[in-house]
Amino acid sequence: MLVEDNDVFRDALALLFDLHDDVELVASLPDGSEAVGLCARLEPDVILVDYRLPGLDGVEVAQAVRHAYPDIAVVCLSGGEIGEQAVGALRAAGVDEVVVKDAPFEAMLAAINRAGGRA
Repeated sequence: MLVEDNDVFRDALALLFDLHDDVELVASLPDGSEAVGLCARLEPDVILVDYRLPGLDGVEVAQAVRHAYPDIAVVCLSGGEIGEQAVGALRAAGVDEVVVKDAPFEAMLAAINRAGGRA
């Protein structure tokens, strides 16, 4: 499941994921408000969530998902390098991996696979 408020970036990621047979994108959301509710129905292995979102931010989405569904891995996307305190807050919220948006797509796939236990 992908939660990203930037429409262009979200659509680009969806297209890239579609090119990889080992990744199935079950949902693509512009904000975190529906993420937890959809987890019950869609049962994703991993949620890829933007750090900064309108409404619920990435930390709040991670906390809510990990509380309700502790087996779902969470990978956080950051628009740039984030400090140690922010990474600590993300880890405390249950985030498994943190990836910067401008990293190569392969790095994002690797983080998803590590978080999902496939690496």
